[in-house]
Amino acid sequence: MSSHPFGSHDHLQHAFLTQRDLEERWKLSGRTLERWRAERYGPAWFYIGGSIRYRFDDVLAFEERRRKGPRG
Repeated sequence: MSSHPFGSHDHLQHAFLTQRDLEERWKLSGRTLERWRAERYGPAWFYIGGSIRYRFDDVLAFEERRRKGPRG
């Protein structure tokens, strides 16, 4: 079993996360994510079927850009 909170992300590379998924992943409120979108901050997002969606690989890329400290 993978220790990654969403399992192995190989099959999720092109999957979409809901706002609620991202709230849970990052322990943020929905209001924070809404504010970020209004400020054009955070990962790219899509409006699909009346709902906000985040592409998983965009979320991973955003996390990597925000990473601080030694890499390796």
